[in-house]
Amino acid sequence: MTHTSANIWMHIGAGSFHRAHQAWYLHRLLQQGDDRWHIALGNIRDDASALLNSLAAQQGEYTLETVTPEGVRNYEKITSIKKILPWDAGLSALIAQGSDPATKVIAFTVTEGGYYLDPDHQLDPRHPDIQADINGEARTLYGALTRILLARMAAHGNPLTLLNCDNLRHNGERFRHGFLTFLRLRGETSLLAWVTGHTTSPNTMVDRITPRPTADIAARVLAATGFRDAVPVMGEAFIQWVIEDDFIAGRPALEKVGVELVTSVLPWEEAKIRILNASHSCIAWAGTLIGQSFIHQSTQTRAIKEMAWEYVTQDVIPSLTPSPLDLEAYRDVVLARFANPWIQDTNQRVAADGLSKIPGFITPTLVESYQRGDVPRATAVLPALFYLFLQRWHHGELPYSYQDGALDEVALHRLLASDRPLAAFAADPALFGPLAEDARFAELLQSTVTTLQQWAAQPQPVSE
Repeated sequence: MTHTSANIWMHIGAGSFHRAHQAWYLHRLLQQGDDRWHIALGNIRDDASALLNSLAAQQGEYTLETVTPEGVRNYEKITSIKKILPWDAGLSALIAQGSDPATKVIAFTVTEGGYYLDPDHQLDPRHPDIQADINGEARTLYGALTRILLARMAAHGNPLTLLNCDNLRHNGERFRHGFLTFLRLRGETSLLAWVTGHTTSPNTMVDRITPRPTADIAARVLAATGFRDAVPVMGEAFIQWVIEDDFIAGRPALEKVGVELVTSVLPWEEAKIRILNASHSCIAWAGTLIGQSFIHQSTQTRAIKEMAWEYVTQDVIPSLTPSPLDLEAYRDVVLARFANPWIQDTNQRVAADGLSKIPGFITPTLVESYQRGDVPRATAVLPALFYLFLQRWHHGELPYSYQDGALDEVALHRLLASDRPLAAFAADPALFGPLAEDARFAELLQSTVTTLQQWAAQPQPVSE
């Protein structure tokens, strides 16, 4: 499975999203006859070894099923992953591949919480994982990259691009700032200088709804293609990728397969994060509160769809205007995508990582609304829903386990068990930044929570 003549795009993070998104684009280049770039795929943690082993058994090939809002399914065998990097505690395969001169890009998808940033977008040096990696471990992306790039620097020092493919605002520069901070804390003076001079970190915007694969995908793949696929992946038909064209060591001809290479990704990024990602979370938290399991069910519930629509219309669009995008049209397309009944995306998946999503996706709109002189009533619904969601978690009443990379269970249970838990929640600067000391916001959140508690107790009509 190794192709030494090609340039290597090494990807860290073997989840579904990479296989439905970045790997698809590089596969399309191969389909066009451009075989200059191949993917080597690995993981930092030992939570994807079964997947990697299955992929290796299939020579890195797997089937991507996509489905339109009308239910039209398409099947494509993805062939761009040519090398699987098996996990071990020393990350030896990642280090060897990252230091190979053929590797020109190291890209990664480690979720929003995988960057360990505080509300001011600074690296949180107190987090136990970061502390461990400062002391030489490799639990995080930063610790892993330190090992990889020390080896690369020692071997030959050729430049490469570090490409963030996560839903993080200003994702390239914020990752880079976090990484350089980490290197300073580690005392890695020579590597800090090398990374500063020999790498770039373009900002990107990525988009394709990719639910966790369910057991029924493999049967559909087998029936449609005859391929008995152990690790198929499924996503919506819609796909988008916008990248700042700042690759230091060359790149695939991504513009030939529909990627938008731009000078600044900011307008696309802000629209995606505030309109799509924040609305997605709103719908998942609200749907969970009234006992629904799937995003499409919750989007088709009139009151929930109105929450998302009003949030975007009343507060986000004024914050993002002027924009090169048609924001009203983007809002409507997003809500139509969420209502796609064939995706079967779960509220559990989308509800995850709220402790990073509130400050990253939602608080900026709250702050800007107050700065304009508006009261962000529609946006306050989102943290209010999340607070009620966390109360359910605290009491063991969620219908599923809640996953959050930023979760300190002991501290959060303590906060939610305090005398005035909502006041403590509203006053948390990690969630709400400058609004944590704003009495207007605390009062707005209190009244919104009260209203939503009453709403969640009522039976909900379905709109469509």
